[in-house]
Amino acid sequence: MKPSLASKASAANRLNPDNNPIVLVLQGGGALGAYQAGVFEALHENDLVPDWVVGTSIGAINAALIAGNPQETRLQRLKEFWQRVSHGDGIDLSSIPDQARKANISVATLGTMMRGVPGFFSPRLFSPFAAGFPVEPDAASFYETQELAGTLKELVDFDYLNAEGGMRLTVNALKVTCGELASFDNRERDLGAEHILASGALPPGFPPVRIDGELYWDGGLYSNTPLETVLNGQPHANALCFMVDLWSAQGEEPRTLDEVQTRQKDVMFASRSMRHIDAYLETHKLQRALRDLYKRLPAKQKNASDKQLLSALGCDTTLHIVRIPYAGQDWHMAAKDINFSRGSIEWRWEQGYRDGTRAIKQAGWLANVSEETAVVIHELAPEQQ
Repeated sequence: MKPSLASKASAANRLNPDNNPIVLVLQGGGALGAYQAGVFEALHENDLVPDWVVGTSIGAINAALIAGNPQETRLQRLKEFWQRVSHGDGIDLSSIPDQARKANISVATLGTMMRGVPGFFSPRLFSPFAAGFPVEPDAASFYETQELAGTLKELVDFDYLNAEGGMRLTVNALKVTCGELASFDNRERDLGAEHILASGALPPGFPPVRIDGELYWDGGLYSNTPLETVLNGQPHANALCFMVDLWSAQGEEPRTLDEVQTRQKDVMFASRSMRHIDAYLETHKLQRALRDLYKRLPAKQKNASDKQLLSALGCDTTLHIVRIPYAGQDWHMAAKDINFSRGSIEWRWEQGYRDGTRAIKQAGWLANVSEETAVVIHELAPEQQ
């Protein structure tokens, strides 16, 4: 049996004086995932080492790179991955006007759609699938992802990832035939590249991945922010959760086709975390009510099995959720998640690092809260000019 999250908490420091477990939650978002890597760099610098990383799609890839490498090489492996999948711009984007940058990115993104991304995905040439003809279910996509499988096997140490006592990793995928969410967790099974590929198999671009006879698609089709996994599996201890959002549910009324398609993507893949948090709070209230009712029972009506049941339910814990949102507009480009321009990747990484550093400086989770508080959400304060 692999150790629980509570038994693996990182070494205490001034930012985590009670040595609470740390959770990192990573959304899906394609090339926007470089922002997550920047946030992790800020956590890494401040010794806020995650005990549990939960990811979907590109979040699952970043999560595997983090959990699947020793602390001293995690950041380097992340940098190697994003360097590998980004492409040169051919021009210094900082030296040209904004409209020229946008035009350059549009051309580069079109090239990505035509040629794929080395180390990540490549087009299926002459595939009958694109013409509407039936193919084998495993090949029902416009692109192949064998290159990503090779990249993961090179940059992720799966023996380390699956070893006893290591960082917990959970990646989510969707069962194609029934629409149910599946969570692959290294505390329950050994994980391999196929589980990470399954979490990022977004149709019709990428093919489903077959695991134990079952086909899986991208977990983001069910829920792109896997906070629900954390709420359902939170240990009976206070915890600190960093949740990195790549899509914004809030936005202006769109006027152009590109703006409409961008807003559609943002709404589809934005976090539904508040819905999950509300449900968690209701459950927490019921648990507390059960405990209060049990206390009122006469001593002769209480027994050991009741106490065990109440202990298993859990209740008197506080989960601090630090939400770090990607604020980049990317010119309202619907294809922003496939913009692997090196300049864009580096800019997103730097933004993630800056925002992560700001969240850590604010450190709202260090403030005292009452024992009855189940969840505290810490929003990133506006950046001072």
